[in-house]
Order: sequence, then C-alpha cells, then structure tokens
Amino acid sequence: MTGAVDRSANLVSFEKIRKAAALIKGAVLETPCLLAPRLSQLTGADVFVKYENMQVTGAFKERGALVKLDSLGDDEKKRGVIAVSAGNHAQGVAYHAGRLGIPATIVMPVLTPFVKISATRGYGAEVVLAGNTLAEAKAEADRLAEENNLVWVHPYDDVHVIHGQGTVAMEMLAAQPDLDVLVVPIGGGGLIAGMVTAAKAINPNVEVIGVETTLYPGMWGAFYGKEVRCEGATIAEGIAVRDIGEITTEVVKKAVDDVLLVSESSIERAINAYLTLQRTIAEGAGAAGLAALLTDPDRFAGKRVGLVLCGGNIDPRLLSKIVVRELARDGKLVSIRIDTPDRPGTLGEIATVIGDMQGNVVDVEHHRLFLNVPAKGATLDVSFEAFDRPHGERIVAALRDRGFVVRYLEIGDRMD
Repeated sequence: MTGAVDRSANLVSFEKIRKAAALIKGAVLETPCLLAPRLSQLTGADVFVKYENMQVTGAFKERGALVKLDSLGDDEKKRGVIAVSAGNHAQGVAYHAGRLGIPATIVMPVLTPFVKISATRGYGAEVVLAGNTLAEAKAEADRLAEENNLVWVHPYDDVHVIHGQGTVAMEMLAAQPDLDVLVVPIGGGGLIAGMVTAAKAINPNVEVIGVETTLYPGMWGAFYGKEVRCEGATIAEGIAVRDIGEITTEVVKKAVDDVLLVSESSIERAINAYLTLQRTIAEGAGAAGLAALLTDPDRFAGKRVGLVLCGGNIDPRLLSKIVVRELARDGKLVSIRIDTPDRPGTLGEIATVIGDMQGNVVDVEHHRLFLNVPAKGATLDVSFEAFDRPHGERIVAALRDRGFVVRYLEIGDRMD
C-alpha cells in the first residue's frame, strides 16, 4: 500500500513492543489467557486460550491500530486516516480514531459480513464499500487517499502496527510463562511478526507456529519457497490475504518455527468447539489455531500450547449454519428421504418409529407433486436428532425393517 511506511524489518524490536504495551495500557483490554480443559481433552495438548474476542471491538487489531494512531503528528491527525479491511482492523482503527478525535475512512469489500460493516460505522468511521476482494477495495482506497490527502493505517505491514500486535505474546507469556508453543493465525502477518519478536526475546525456546487457510497460503508459500495461489471463498475472511506484508514476511522467515495450513472443514469444527466446549465465539480467523491442533494432534500432543482466539466477529447466521453442519458431521442430526405410499397414517407411523427409539423429529417436508414420485406415492424428507451416529443408524435400520425405502441426505440438501 501507499504511504510513508518504513519497509525495514530491522526496526521491529522487543524494546518497542514493551513501549507499545505501556502505551496501550488502560486503553486496550488485557485479555485473559486461561487453561481450556475441554479443548485439552479434545486435542491431547494442554491448551491455553488468549481471549482477544473480549476486546471492545471483538478482536486484537485495536492494539496495533492504537499504536499507529498515537505515532501520527498533529497535522496527520487533522487530515484524517484511511484503512482497508475486511472488518477487524477497520473496527480497531474506527474505535480508537473516534476516541482520539481523528477522522477515519474505512474501505471494505462489498462481501464483508454485515456485522463488521455495521460495527465499524457504529464507531463513527465513514465506511466505503468497494470491490469483491481486499485488492479491489485497496484500489478505491488509493484513490481516496490521494484525493483527500489521508494517512494510511496499514493492517499489518507497518512497524507501529506490528509492535502493537506483539503485546499479545507479552501478555500470554506473563500469564503462562511455561508455554511450549504459541499457535498464531496469519493473514498479512502483523500479529505473528509482533508475537514472534516478543516471544523469542522472552523465551528463545518457545515455538511459534503460524496457521493459514489452504485457500490463502501466501505466507506458507513464502516460508517454504513455493509458488501458491490465493483465491476462493473462505470462512476465515479475516486471514484471506493475497498480498502478505514485506516486513512481516522477513520477520516470519527469520524467526517463526513453522507455518501450517488448515482446511475449511477443520476451521468450522474449531469454531463449533469454541462455542460448544468453551462457550465462547470465534470467527473463522480466530479459530485457525485450534484448527491446526485438530488437523495434526500428534504434533502438539502433551505440549503446553497457547492459542490466540484473535477475533469473535462472526455473522450470527453463519455461526448457526456451522453448528447445524457440525451436528450433521457428528451424526447427531440426521436427514433422510423416505419413499412412501400416499395413505393416511404413514407420517404418524414414521414419527412413532423415530420417537419410540428416542429420536427427536425436528423437520418434515412432504412432497406429492414431484414428477419422480409415483402418482399414488409421496416422498418425505425428515430430519431428526440422535444421541450419536450409531443411534441414528439404528433408527434408520428400524425404518427400513418396517418396509420404508430410506436414503440419507447431505445436510446441504436440506439447508438454504
């Protein structure tokens, strides 16, 4: 991005992270880092979670945003700032710019979740929606910055921002000094660049491992010297970064121990685990660290692992959809299609079989007009709850024993 940004990674230092910690004290919440026994049981590691979803804006981004805003001169503050973000950086800049009386313009892709758009506007920033990707949004932001002489607040490739994000590691290792590993989500790399700088200064033996979604493996590619493509719709839009930072890449390649990739399904599973086991909300990017443990549990087994739940700003509709999908994956929500004769009492008979076996019918659709259904027949789509997968299979077997033709449906066939 444009703007007066020094591109030297040598300017990233632990001493400046310590100064950033003093600067943000009282203005940014020092979130807890606590043992998560149920996640530990799930993964086989001793898991400690840093709850950055408890920040006012729901994410860690306000740390770096505040440090950057504080670094501006009086003239720069008067002119105002501009940022490009899919949501969390936007909210961090908007919130602290509002506190400091600095005009803020935020350019967001049009596909940004509504919850993040409305929150950013709620903090007083002017929100401009442009393009379907961050790259397209940046083009509009470049135009606005030039036209209005605005100061850039880069989401990750700025030393002030990196220093602010590094305070996360300081707090984690102060709360849990004997952590073996820190697992950190990577978008552009600002969080992990700051955290690895702080962590290695405090304890050179602690591992720092980054995590990206397989759809946006930019830092993984840089780390391993591989050609990669970054594209596609991901549930982790907060780390869906095509153009990783120059400063952050240099820091990561020099200091980070490894970069891992996780699938979309593992991120969904991690979001669901945070909700159902920890009773806390994680957005896709925030759940990426836990997804890494679920993907490769042997790597982390028996270690004391610190996870950064870096954000919780997920669309409630998406969250509910994930919960339903995970119930289906676990066999606790079963969707079936039954071909039946069109006669009175059939639906009651089916419901009785399911109920007698302690299943719970949650949805029924009765089709008579489908052309692939016999004129004297009907098709029933039934969804029911079961204790677990074997229980659901026993219920289906019982229906088949009663003479019904039963086919399993994918959950996607019953949603939307």
